Amino acid sequence: MAIGKTAGSLILAGAAWLSAAQFPVRHTHVRKVCEGTMTIDENGVSFRGLGKDSWTWKFEDIQELKLGPGGIHLLTYRDSKLRLGADKAYGFTGKIPADELYGFLAARMDQRLVFEAAQVPGQPAWSAPVKHLGRIAGSEGTLAFASDSVVYATAAKGESRTWRYADIDSISSSGRFQLTINTLEKGFNFQLKQPITEARYNDLWLQIEKKNGRIQ
Repeated sequence: MAIGKTAGSLILAGAAWLSAAQFPVRHTHVRKVCEGTMTIDENGVSFRGLGKDSWTWKFEDIQELKLGPGGIHLLTYRDSKLRLGADKAYGFTGKIPADELYGFLAARMDQRLVFEAAQVPGQPAWSAPVKHLGRIAGSEGTLAFASDSVVYATAAKGESRTWRYADIDSISSSGRFQLTINTLEKGFNFQLKQPITEARYNDLWLQIEKKNGRIQ
């Protein structure tokens, strides 16, 4: 039973649980932009626009779903004939209810879910100001390790991340002022503005390995 709607047409059901969401988005083509409605529910993700611009994806058919407050990007397993067989991608922009959707999607997707926002953790076990090194330019922010997640918060657009421990393949460090977080999306290389001790690094590494069941 729906109990309320936001201005973005978010539909909530049950006490505080997201059952389904519908909200307007725009899809950009090479030469035009079309508008439509995106629906995310137990069955997966769908977009309904005008004419042929309507698609439905089951969660298992999504290679990567990037979720942020300004957009959703889907990478599928389908080949793109226009891109010589590269995997077909779909980009949507709009006012996305990202925080609400993240909890819903996190319960149904694995490492293929990428959250481009910072969910403020509880009291972190360790945090430090950092610089994320990019290919051309980096971003500065704060890296925080909580009990079940790692959060990189930055003002740079599209650069924030929230990783569940299950999203992290490994962490590594080459010294007291460097830390790398490896995920399915890519490896994130951070310069630490405050040193991390060997004991602290070992503890963080151990917690992630235990949470992922790689060690007892």
